[in-house]
Amino acid sequence: MMEKKGGHGTRKKGGLITMPFIFANEVSEKLAVVGFTANMISYLTTELHMPLTKAANTVTNFGGTSSLTPLLGAFLSDAFVGRFWTVTVASIIYQIGMMLLTLSAVLPQLRPPPCKVGTHQVCQEADFGQQAILYISLLLAALGSGGIRPCVVAFGADQFDETDPKQNTKTWNYFNWYYFVMGVSFIVAVTVLVYIQDNVGWGLGLGVPTIAMFISVVTFIGGYPLYRNLNPSGSPFTRLVQVMVAAYRKRKLPMVSDPKLLYQNDELDASISLSGKLLHTKHMKFFDKAAIVTEEDKQLKYGEAPNLWRLNTVHRVEELKSVVRMGPIWAAGILLITAYAQQSTFSLVQAKTMDRHLSKSFQVPAGSMSVFTYSTMLLTIAFYDRIFIPVARHFTGLDRGISFLRRMGIGFVISILATLVAGFIEVKRKNAAMASGLIDHPHSTIPISAFWLVPQYSLHGMAEAFMSIGHLEFFYDQAPESMRSTAMALFWLAICFGNYLSSLLVSMVHKFTAGPNGSNWLRNDNLSKGKLEYFYWLLTLLQVLNFIYYLCCAKLYTFKPIQIKSKEGGSSEGGMELANRV
Repeated sequence: MMEKKGGHGTRKKGGLITMPFIFANEVSEKLAVVGFTANMISYLTTELHMPLTKAANTVTNFGGTSSLTPLLGAFLSDAFVGRFWTVTVASIIYQIGMMLLTLSAVLPQLRPPPCKVGTHQVCQEADFGQQAILYISLLLAALGSGGIRPCVVAFGADQFDETDPKQNTKTWNYFNWYYFVMGVSFIVAVTVLVYIQDNVGWGLGLGVPTIAMFISVVTFIGGYPLYRNLNPSGSPFTRLVQVMVAAYRKRKLPMVSDPKLLYQNDELDASISLSGKLLHTKHMKFFDKAAIVTEEDKQLKYGEAPNLWRLNTVHRVEELKSVVRMGPIWAAGILLITAYAQQSTFSLVQAKTMDRHLSKSFQVPAGSMSVFTYSTMLLTIAFYDRIFIPVARHFTGLDRGISFLRRMGIGFVISILATLVAGFIEVKRKNAAMASGLIDHPHSTIPISAFWLVPQYSLHGMAEAFMSIGHLEFFYDQAPESMRSTAMALFWLAICFGNYLSSLLVSMVHKFTAGPNGSNWLRNDNLSKGKLEYFYWLLTLLQVLNFIYYLCCAKLYTFKPIQIKSKEGGSSEGGMELANRV
């Protein structure tokens, strides 16, 4: 894709010049969603007067839904409209949701009356209509996120053509930059925006990211002439189903003696193998039957396309195999998100009960405590990109330092430490409440610094720098190239299930640990009378089991072999690129 440049030749589209336009959209989306969700539980409990467990589940359900809708956005992008237009339309939908949410925070009639100070009267919870407006605005925001999240990161990676030997920037560099820029927006959201929400008002606190989102939409569209736009190549889900149907229809056929006899059609696969053709693998041989050429299939006239519900190419069969192989690794990431989700629920509630003063006149908002997560994540990314990779490259010979599977494994271990430490810190917090006689006073500030929570926040940030970026690299690299938006949707789908699992786990623990006299691990009325540390240690145990599962999956995983096309249109010598990319 070329465009004229001042009469002095041509300039290839894409590259670093497009990054400000793409990152502007991502930063604004993160400012909006993090600026609200980081402090969302405060809004739900103090402004809408929801019970704690209901508010916690609303937070995680919103996070889950926002991470489920990317499947829809990815499908529309890969199958029909392309990534640019998906991001554009989704950003506008997101903008409408943010405007409605801001209005609900500004107009008093859209919220219940404030609680009367100094009385024991139960606060009036938001009525059906007020909650309906909240949920509609959250739904629109979730739908907007569904178009932005899977497409903007893949769209940014599309701007770098790794088959071009003159290009120095690699996609793994880009993923580090992407997460770094995203981390900066997180820090702004949980410091500046949360402070405005707590000390100035929710109207301005939500209005600022709403305005930022509008500016980002205009900026993103303005960069259109510079982008490297890859055309959609048809529904990837249809191709996967076609291979399964064809394999099932030929299930009784004996397997061919030589894989070279399986059906190949480079012309048919041209639009879905721009960078290279997937080579045959020996695993999951049942799907290979979709590429067996029968006598009926041989009746095709020259140049006639086959019936893809009966006969598929090796490349299309390997697309399905690639997706199936990624499944177990994908599933391993769910529980880490469940552990991470507690920062915006119970960790935040812990912080609200503790002393957050930096000086006599200033205290850190509870929702801003996650700044330690994001700042640690940024420092870890910088360390990883500038120090760790060059050192590791010297020992491993890999361009990216270590494989993304090892990077993810390190993240899992750190996440286990995070929830283990969180349990001990909760014990310390409760002991301080008991020692000061405040165990029966849930609204009093316990004389213990909230900065005791920094280790658990920081460890989660370090874990994300390893695990989440490794997860992104894994999906983008190992997914078929025509399904990269879908692969990014799988990343967000893991986050979706992680948040939903958090809601399920909280509900189950709340139900099954309920005892006489209101005792419970997760108390709605008084966190200090519960057993939150047991909940954290339960998460730790589940993560240990999950890590063992992951090690088994990583050991058995087979990387996709691909025949790379040269810039002149031929195939690279040797025909296979495998170890040097992982």
